[in-house]
Amino acid sequence: MKKKWIVIMAVLMSLMLVVAPVSAAPDLPKEHQFYEEITYLMDNGIVTGYSNGTIQPDQAVTRAEAAIMIGRLKGFDGAKQATPFSDVPKDHTASGFIAEAAEAGLLSGYPDGTYRPDVPIVRGDVAMIVQRVFGLSITINSGFRDMPEGMKSFKAVGTLIAANITIGYPNNSFHPLENITRSQFSAFLARGMEPEFRNKATIGDSYLRDKTKVYVMEGAGEAVTYRYRKYSIRDGAPPEWVWVMERSANAAPAAIVEAETYSGYFTGPPYKDLFFDLPYRQKVGTGFLYAVYFDPFREVGRTITGFNQTVETKYKTFTDATEVTDEEGNKYYYAHGHGQIKQVNADGTVLSQLVDIR
Repeated sequence: MKKKWIVIMAVLMSLMLVVAPVSAAPDLPKEHQFYEEITYLMDNGIVTGYSNGTIQPDQAVTRAEAAIMIGRLKGFDGAKQATPFSDVPKDHTASGFIAEAAEAGLLSGYPDGTYRPDVPIVRGDVAMIVQRVFGLSITINSGFRDMPEGMKSFKAVGTLIAANITIGYPNNSFHPLENITRSQFSAFLARGMEPEFRNKATIGDSYLRDKTKVYVMEGAGEAVTYRYRKYSIRDGAPPEWVWVMERSANAAPAAIVEAETYSGYFTGPPYKDLFFDLPYRQKVGTGFLYAVYFDPFREVGRTITGFNQTVETKYKTFTDATEVTDEEGNKYYYAHGHGQIKQVNADGTVLSQLVDIR
């Protein structure tokens, strides 16, 4: 009987070890800004802690550690091997991941043939790596004050903005030459993998839709469904996460991009410049230009004509809508977290409205 009891206790103890949370680290409190993202990557074996049990979320990531993390994400073998870099010998801990990532075109070294594995990696370089890892092709001008167009990571940062993977800092900067921390790197990777985390890459009072929801609009008696999913925006192109608009069984789906910067809210097709729908941090009377969707050579003047408007839709009545009126008298209504909820022509005809979220 005593032996049976010992066996039972051993089994219970082993089960407890199995179900114990992978992310249990003394220096990663649940209140940490990126707790969920780090936990997600730890649960997926992409981020691991140190020998003392810590995760050190605010420590800078070295170039070797960056290669290891993206290598695990991509499922690389990681076995030690020769590398094309003079300062990464075969016996280096990260040699396998560095070699495989370099061969896959995900990272590169310096002109002198080195990789500098122990040097902290900067945010601009990480943006370029994340762009390659997730195959991001849709871009937007971030408008960051510290990201001039001549900077090598300019386009890459724009793709992260368009994909809702980052929003930068509240002072409208990205800090491209600043060392990235383990938690920040984890946030970028987790958002690239799981759309739910992209909902956190927003500014205050964002108009971006919830990427875990399905939105149904009604226009001209036809239901139009918007669903955030992977979709190939061009024939033969790798699929990317975008909003996919579906009208009916007989109509081809269409990809729609929704992004925001600190200057405003943008939407549009992925193969051209996004349209400036709504300027942020402005006041009633602010005017701006909007490029007509079906006529890219024509721009229409629009003006913010009201905030906190009460707007009835078939889904519900909103009391926080922002009203925009164009030069022809047509009105467009936007709500925080919902994007455009209603469009009314100058003659009062409802052209489209939100009817359901599920």
